[in-house]
Amino acid sequence: MLLRQLQNRDLLGLGESAHSDRTKCLEPRTKHADKVVGSVCPYCAVGCGQLVYVKNDEIIDIEGDPASPISNGCLCPKGAATFQLVTGSHRGSQVLYRRAYATEWEAIPLATAMDMVASRVKQTRDTTWEEPYRRTMGIAHLGGATLDNEENYLIKKLFTGGLGMVCVSNQARI
Repeated sequence: MLLRQLQNRDLLGLGESAHSDRTKCLEPRTKHADKVVGSVCPYCAVGCGQLVYVKNDEIIDIEGDPASPISNGCLCPKGAATFQLVTGSHRGSQVLYRRAYATEWEAIPLATAMDMVASRVKQTRDTTWEEPYRRTMGIAHLGGATLDNEENYLIKKLFTGGLGMVCVSNQARI
C-alpha cells in the first residue's frame, strides 16, 4: 500500500492507491432493488425520512432519505437499525397470550387476539359508560410518536365519537 501511495503521489492513501481488486468490484446492496419506497422512522416524534429498498417483495435495506427536510438523509443509531427491526430473527412473528394466573405464554391466532381486544374494549365501555355525559373514563388511548395529523384526527374521531373516550392523547410532544 505504501508503495502504491508513493507511486500515485497519494500521500494520505485516500485515492486510487487505497483501492484493491475487491474494493473495485464492490457495489451498494441497494443497486439491484426493484423499487424504493419512502417511509418515516418509527422510533420517535422527529419523523426522519427513510428509503425502504425492496427486491422480490422483500426488504433488502433501509437508509436515510436525503430528500427529507427533517433529517437530510441522516438517521440516529436506532433509526439506522430499522432494517433489523423488520427482518431480525429476534422479531416476534406470532401473538403471544398469557392466561390469568398462568406462568407460560401461548401462541394464539391474530384473529382470536383481535376479537379478545375488541370484546374487552366493548365490555369496559359498557360497564364504565356515563350516560348523562355520553362518555367512558374506563378506557384511554396514547398514540404513537410517528402518527401524522391526519391519522391523529381520525383516531380522535373514532375514539371520542365512536367509543366515547375522553382520555385520548399522543406522545409526539414527549
